[in-house]
Amino acid sequence: MQGVGVQIEVHASAGLPVVHIVGLPGPAVQQARHRTWSAIARMGLAAPSGRVVINLTPASLPKAGTHFDLAMAIAVLRAGGAVPPDDGETALLGELGLDGRLRPVAGTLPLARAAAEAGARRLVVPTASVDEASLVEGLRVLGAASLAHAAALLGADLDPEPVEPVPGPLAPERARSGLDLADVVGNREAVDALEIAAAGAHHLLMVGPPGAGKTMLAMRLPGILPPLTQQQALDVASVRSLSGQAAPSSLDLLPPFEHPHHSATAVALVGGGSGTIRPGAAARATHGILFLDEAPEFPRAVLDMLRQPLESGTITLDRAAVSATYPAQFQLLLAANPCPCGLLGTGDCTCAPMARRRYFGRLSGPLLDRIDLRVRVERVTLGADGAGLGGAPRRTTADASARVAEARARAARRLHGTDWSAMGQVPGPWLRRHLPLAPAVLAPLEQALERGVITMRGLDRSVRVAWTIADLDGADAPSSTHVGGALALRKGIPA
Repeated sequence: MQGVGVQIEVHASAGLPVVHIVGLPGPAVQQARHRTWSAIARMGLAAPSGRVVINLTPASLPKAGTHFDLAMAIAVLRAGGAVPPDDGETALLGELGLDGRLRPVAGTLPLARAAAEAGARRLVVPTASVDEASLVEGLRVLGAASLAHAAALLGADLDPEPVEPVPGPLAPERARSGLDLADVVGNREAVDALEIAAAGAHHLLMVGPPGAGKTMLAMRLPGILPPLTQQQALDVASVRSLSGQAAPSSLDLLPPFEHPHHSATAVALVGGGSGTIRPGAAARATHGILFLDEAPEFPRAVLDMLRQPLESGTITLDRAAVSATYPAQFQLLLAANPCPCGLLGTGDCTCAPMARRRYFGRLSGPLLDRIDLRVRVERVTLGADGAGLGGAPRRTTADASARVAEARARAARRLHGTDWSAMGQVPGPWLRRHLPLAPAVLAPLEQALERGVITMRGLDRSVRVAWTIADLDGADAPSSTHVGGALALRKGIPA
């Protein structure tokens, strides 16, 4: 997510024709010598014919990736006199093909952001990457279809022939139109919990039999969340660019929604890799939703890897030669059956008690302690509220998003001057110090703490939920009713 500016120095001298690349280059950077010399020859340009040393500084920083190709080629051409000296305010990135055309690279958006932060005013990128790099403000982006076009943009006396630009990957379609909360029949408590989760950025666990509507509810949560800010949208697009996905031509303000399959590995969920570290689903869900359907089917070790990101909001991946840190400020949304067959509570369950405990035991206690809201989702019958042709009017996405926006605005005014914008993000010590509640209001939580029903972390999370419920009700502070409702929403799971 953050980059370091790399300057490329070239020294050409007489001697046997050999190319040395120094400065801790990775395999892809070492192989750039073949791509560079082939591209220069294909474009009809002349490269130094003697001994050439290419230094990538700072030399102590490992270099990896193919985005150094264009800058290395231009530096070689400058050493040979084909391209005039630069003013030091231009950055270059792109991969070279053997035919001299420029190919887009993964991570263009965070690379462009790093270039702007390093003081660059101009950025030369492959034609397919212009829209993505242009999302960075204050940076003049120039697109080039080939090495010759890039050299001409930098002042070389060339008249490059037109070439067909290499296309980039297509941006994935993220529109989810037609998903309205009014489609949900019954389960008013689950709808309330979804609204509370959106209003306070709280984590949510839904437990119920198959067909109760857990996935249906989860798919409608992004629609009632507030739109992203420009900075948040830029972070989301940067993570997707690092993942190899194409960034949109304009910033997408819809919160991301990641829905990995329960067969996902630890690397797929939190990120990793042996050579280049890539962000996982948790990082791609930052400022949005990470939905784990059939959560007990995930390996317990994989689920427990989310415990640290849920507390810190970041994921740090350490390898022997490199370390990478990605944002992970996501809302965790879990859906689970109450038992392996899913029929516990309906009268038709055939699972043994040990099988039930083993199944739900895959959700560890420390992970569940970080879940603010836990709600039962029951199967809907014809007599349920809102079911049938003559049911009562249901809550729509527009109504819920308006209430969420008002609650978020109330919380933002309360948290003005802090790093948080929703009550679910506030640390417990700060909450107790700056927003203390009356002893009579806290009494139900203190009793639950003494009985061992909740932990101290659970008490803090219940207080946050109580503040969110009060914001939805338009109250200035939580009452004992709000605290009791928050405590009830932490106990809605099977024993």
